[in-house]
Amino acid sequence: MKHVFEVKNLRFKYPKSNEETIKGVSFSVEEGKIIGLLGPSGAGKSTTQKILIKLINDYEGEILYNGKNLKSYNKAFYEEVGVGFEMPVHFNKLTAVQNLKYFSSLYKKNIDYIELLKKLNLGDDMNKEVGQFSKGMKVRLNFARALLNDPKVLFLDEPTAGLDPTNARIIKDLILDFKSKGNTVFITTHLMGDVEQLCDEVIFIRKGEITEKSTPRDLKLKYGTKEVMLEYQNNSKIEKKNFLMEGLGNNQDFLNLIKNVELETIHSGETSLEDIFIKVTGDSKYE
Repeated sequence: MKHVFEVKNLRFKYPKSNEETIKGVSFSVEEGKIIGLLGPSGAGKSTTQKILIKLINDYEGEILYNGKNLKSYNKAFYEEVGVGFEMPVHFNKLTAVQNLKYFSSLYKKNIDYIELLKKLNLGDDMNKEVGQFSKGMKVRLNFARALLNDPKVLFLDEPTAGLDPTNARIIKDLILDFKSKGNTVFITTHLMGDVEQLCDEVIFIRKGEITEKSTPRDLKLKYGTKEVMLEYQNNSKIEKKNFLMEGLGNNQDFLNLIKNVELETIHSGETSLEDIFIKVTGDSKYE
């Protein structure tokens, strides 16, 4: 599989800082994958994104984009990249359509943004001044702007923050559709539900260093407990009992229980991504 980005020993320190923000980070990203860049505030994930989209250039180490040094690319690089910043910046005196018309003029290639606005449930408001939009509407408009130039790589910072479940689902479906076309996505978020539903791989960053790089499934297997928990009715009360998965098919207590009681639920012992986030990013309360 082709690597879109190859990051080798990346280091960066802000001019007024005494400590490096990025400390020798290395990773590669395959084409057509959705990657979660995760970590607590101040961990270095946003700085890493800024470097990857060429907003910061005075870094140490090497970054290859499609096999070519990132620093060698000129402004044409932005024809292939779409960015959705966490804090949407729009022209509030212009309508949604006027905003997208202006930003689309900055690129050689454009998508049908009228159709995209309709998909994002903004069709009825596309000719309304953006200053009248709610926060959620501005978030959706921000997402539309990131897709204007039909990019090959998408960088999204908290793409569903502040959205109701219906509109969040629309955004996530559009991200998955973007991926299905062979494109690549970077997502920075604190919403672990989004990570679980979208990401093929996650990179956890803590204090400028990578602490884990794996798939959500493998992380759950690594940090979870291989057991199942049964909830069942017993004399009108809900009881719970745990069983190890190893040898479960021959566990007579387990077999008797599922034959003779009214089961309410069965849960595996996998750890949530939220718990994994806390473990691998080293929140002092949980260490």
